[in-house]
Amino acid sequence: MADPHQLFDDTSSAQSRGYGAQRAPGGLGYPAASPTPQAAFLADPVSNMAMAYGSSLAAQGKELVDKNDWEVQYQQDTPVAPRFDVNAPDLYIPAMAFITYVLVAGLALGTQDRFSPDLLGLQASSALAWLTLEVLAILLSLYLVTVNTDLTTIDLVAFLGYKYVGMIGGVLMGLLFGKIGYYLVLGWCCVAIFVFMIRTLRLKILADAAAEGVPVRGARNQLRMYLTMAVAAAQPMLMYWLTFHLVR
Repeated sequence: MADPHQLFDDTSSAQSRGYGAQRAPGGLGYPAASPTPQAAFLADPVSNMAMAYGSSLAAQGKELVDKNDWEVQYQQDTPVAPRFDVNAPDLYIPAMAFITYVLVAGLALGTQDRFSPDLLGLQASSALAWLTLEVLAILLSLYLVTVNTDLTTIDLVAFLGYKYVGMIGGVLMGLLFGKIGYYLVLGWCCVAIFVFMIRTLRLKILADAAAEGVPVRGARNQLRMYLTMAVAAAQPMLMYWLTFHLVR
C-alpha cells in the first residue's frame, strides 16, 4: 500500500527492474557476443597507426628492391671505388684467385705424383695465356661491332678473372670426393659465372646501344647480343679445359 501522505509514487525500483529486464541487443534473447581480439585490435587507434607505419615501411622496402640492380655507381663521370660499390669491378679477387688456382693445381699434381716445377709453370702460363687471348678477342670484337662502352681492359681482366674462383672449388672438391664432386661443384660454378657475365656485360654493352637509339631488333644490336652470349659461354668451357686434367 502506498503512503497516503506521499504525493508521487516511487518508481526507482521499477526502473531498475526494467533496466535489468531489458534484453541484450544481440537479438533472439541471447546476450551480445563479446568482440573478437582482431576487432578489438583494429578498433584501437594506436594499433591502426602502427599498421599504417608498417605498411609504409614495407612499400618503401619494395621500392628499394625494385630499384636495386647490378649497375656500377658513378660520381662526376668516374666509377666509384670498389670499396664503396659492391658492383664495381675489383682486381683483388681475380688476382688472388689466379694465384690460388696455381697453388691448388700444384697440390693436385702432387697428390698424383706428377708434380714438377716445369709442369706447374706450364699450368700458370697456360691460364695466363688464355686470359690474355680472351681480353684481346673481346677488345677486337667490340671494335668490329663498333660498341661505344666504358669497359676498359682492367674491367675485362676483372670480370674474366672471376672464373678462377669456381675452378678452385671444382678442383678441391675433386680432390676430396673424386670426379662426382668435381663435376657437381664445377657445373654449379659454370652456371653461376654464365649468369654473372650475361647480367654484367648486358649492362655495359646493350645499355649503351639503347642509349644510342639502336633498334632492339637491329642488326648491330643483335651482334652485340651474340657477343655477350659468346663471352659468357666461353667461361664454362675454359673452366673445364683448365681443370679437367687435374682430377683423376
